[in-house]
Amino acid sequence: MLTDTFGRTHNYLRISLTDNCNLRCFYCMPEEEYSFTPHGKLMQVDEIEQLARLFVDQGVRKIRLTGGEPLVRKDAGNIITQLSKLPIELHMTSNGIRIDDMLPQIVDAKFKSINISLDTLRPERFFQITRRDYFDRVRANIDLLLHHGIQTKINMVVMKGVNEDEILDFVALTKLNPIEIRFIEFMPFSGNKWTSNQVYTEADMLANIRRVYSAEPLPVGPNDTAKAFSIAGHAGRFAIISTMSAPFCAGCNRIRLTADGKLKNCLFSSSETDLLTALRAGSDILPLIQANINAKAKELGGQLTTNFKHIDTDFLKNRSMITIGG
Repeated sequence: MLTDTFGRTHNYLRISLTDNCNLRCFYCMPEEEYSFTPHGKLMQVDEIEQLARLFVDQGVRKIRLTGGEPLVRKDAGNIITQLSKLPIELHMTSNGIRIDDMLPQIVDAKFKSINISLDTLRPERFFQITRRDYFDRVRANIDLLLHHGIQTKINMVVMKGVNEDEILDFVALTKLNPIEIRFIEFMPFSGNKWTSNQVYTEADMLANIRRVYSAEPLPVGPNDTAKAFSIAGHAGRFAIISTMSAPFCAGCNRIRLTADGKLKNCLFSSSETDLLTALRAGSDILPLIQANINAKAKELGGQLTTNFKHIDTDFLKNRSMITIGG
């Protein structure tokens, strides 16, 4: 088992397949023209499988595929097929654009759940945020997942002055659809021009929602990042990920493998461990993994303060979100 110095056992691995994406969301990518990692420097199919099996041997029971956009990789289908054979729960976070293209592989892989990143229900605002015109396709592909009985969640990054006025519209989607809407507080990463006054907090969200709905909290598991709420008569539910206003680091069981094979023990960690170079050199990877886990900070990567209003992004050492993986 991969246990850190604070007694947290890590059984959830997030694997980024690529830092490439077919959207250009301003809060994720630092600029429109972006130099993506050459394919040869990315983990290859057999390397992803080899590393994943090693983590499974160490107790990992859940793997989530992320990006960038994981489905833009030409060999994404092969990766999905290989990982689906492991004794794990397989999940994915996607922007939803290529779900229809990859549906046979998605169905065959028996994903436990798929999260679709969608920050607005308005086509014109979708274009402003993503700088691409794919709204109709994403909405159709969410319906496609629901039609095939795949547990579907929508990740909405809530940004004050950008899209907080749509929270109730998203909640309304849960009335007839067995879907979970996940409202995520806006987080700071390299190049995303984050400021504390853009954070729409958990308290803000609940106050907004409870003006219209009677929302009841659901039980929270020891490793849950999202606090879920139900509304009587709704087929689905909503949840809030309060990374900035109410961090949940004490129960963290997650580790991240970037597309270029670096292990990050926290989304906000300044350091990372190069597993891919060691793997290609034939070195023993397990001591590197264990050392990385042992170095995990108590909370927020050891960089951020729990009072988000005091965070100075000028001193933040991290990657852009797209190069970390969601």
